[in-house]
Amino acid sequence: MARSGRLLAQVFEHIDTWSLAGMTTMEINDRVERFIVDDLGARPASKGQYNYPYVLNVSINDVVCHGMPRTDETLKNGDIVNLDITLETGGYIADSSKTYMVGAVKAAAVRLVRATYQALWKGIGAVRPGARIGDIGHAIESHARQNGFTVVRDYCGHGIGREMHEDPQVLHFGKAGTGMVLREGMTFTIEPMINAGRREVAPEEADGWTVRTADGSLSAQFEHTVAVTATGVRVLTLRSDEAGKVGGRISA
Repeated sequence: MARSGRLLAQVFEHIDTWSLAGMTTMEINDRVERFIVDDLGARPASKGQYNYPYVLNVSINDVVCHGMPRTDETLKNGDIVNLDITLETGGYIADSSKTYMVGAVKAAAVRLVRATYQALWKGIGAVRPGARIGDIGHAIESHARQNGFTVVRDYCGHGIGREMHEDPQVLHFGKAGTGMVLREGMTFTIEPMINAGRREVAPEEADGWTVRTADGSLSAQFEHTVAVTATGVRVLTLRSDEAGKVGGRISA
């Protein structure tokens, strides 16, 4: 799991060097696939899972999750876009996502993206042996509400290991002190989807995957794969620029 996480972190660090404006979402998909396969010698775990044909989800602006790459969809200045990528090596899978701000982004979108990233770390900061699943969701939802945003309830984090989706489900809302007790050795994702408007989402589009906000508002998401350790939490997909972020204490 740790090796898969380290390799997946390298994928995002590679994307960080790109200028996304002007790229088609299919071009991003193809470049990510080449990097995972040719440079890292790993497998893009999403491709073929549930008959999904691509290596990532690319969700722009009001797309909450599961956006599909397209040859006719080009990122432009002012967009926010979530890239959700999985990677498998040695029989174990890691899952992570990051919302990128393309070029000059409006202040309201910047606030949403920053608050969503902070909410992720609030949730991570709640992970330790003896804590409960509800503690994670409570920390995330509390931070979102404090910033005037809403948490999508239709999708959640999940256990992960040899399979992409395992138990338990990790809700991004909830009541502290409730739910499954966390124990050393558990591995799961935390992946809050935060909306600028209402929390409701529209039905899946005709492609069977793309999900948008019901009211057309912006949505952002960040995701890490974590492991419960004897004393706290280890972020398995931690990127090099996140080395100083612990316990949910991050700058605004």
